[in-house]
Amino acid sequence: MYLLSLINQEIDVKSLCQDSPKLGILYQGLYRKGLVNENQTITSRGKEFLEYIEEAQPEQVFVKKKVDVSDFDEWWKTYPGTDTFTYMNKSFSGTRSLRVKKEDCKAKFKKILEEGEYTASDLIEALKFEVEQKKQNSVKEKTNKLTFMQNSLTYLNQRTFEPFIELIKSGVKIKETPQVAGGTDI
Repeated sequence: MYLLSLINQEIDVKSLCQDSPKLGILYQGLYRKGLVNENQTITSRGKEFLEYIEEAQPEQVFVKKKVDVSDFDEWWKTYPGTDTFTYMNKSFSGTRSLRVKKEDCKAKFKKILEEGEYTASDLIEALKFEVEQKKQNSVKEKTNKLTFMQNSLTYLNQRTFEPFIELIKSGVKIKETPQVAGGTDI
């Protein structure tokens, strides 16, 4: 910002940038983002940015939403540990672990929430929706659909939750099939 304001005041920053590689890199970033042009003059976009920063309150500029650690823990517990499960008195055997690299998942979960597009509740509900759907389809098709679920880190990295969030936001509800204890199939 300081470098941008110097350029706005029509101060020649060329010598500063030549003497300091760090300032040179910062200037290149300003140029790359379209805030200054090759003539070392500020663009209209750069002026708009400076005006915005000058008008903004410090709290508004630097507010960063803190991610509640318990949200991740709830998401982690919701994620199936393996692809082995029992649903509606039907057992399905699996072959692999689905929860992997907890710390990497925590960092990715935090990053997704900091982007601000989704809440922790969105991610948790989308996961519940997908798992419930896979279990129901497993019973219907008599084959373990949970084996096709990605591991936890891939799930977050590839943002597999997004279509399920969209389904939930469009009004589709999770229809949990009641589990009958001790019943027999006829």
